Amino acid sequence: QVQVVESGGGLVQAGGSLRLSCAASSRAFSRDPMNLGWFRQALGKEREFVAAITKSGGITQYADSVKGRYTISRDRDIAKNTVYLQMNSLKPEDTAVYFCAADAPPIYSATSSLYMATSYDSWGRGTQVTVSS
Repeated sequence: QVQVVESGGGLVQAGGSLRLSCAASSRAFSRDPMNLGWFRQALGKEREFVAAITKSGGITQYADSVKGRYTISRDRDIAKNTVYLQMNSLKPEDTAVYFCAADAPPIYSATSSLYMATSYDSWGRGTQVTVSS
């Protein structure tokens, strides 16, 4: 079983920045890297993909709505399975609950499918990000 815990949400004015963190851990795969992703869900809307990073850290993916403003990264020790989401130039429409998700071994999802929520095995409880105008 994989545990996923997010942190770093809060209230910020439009144009500001926030950095979210997420740690995924598993006793069974304590040193195995995982693909990690961020999704968000605004009130009354469906959950949507934000960004993903492969287990090696070599490939990142972004939703069009956040490209150029958000940056996903992970700890250099990939086995720590800690991922960050740097969010700059925030807009009121970025307001949502942000969820971190982990795609754990032994069977990984295809890199090309990491924008899909179904590619992930485990989810955090989410952290609220509110951008005021």
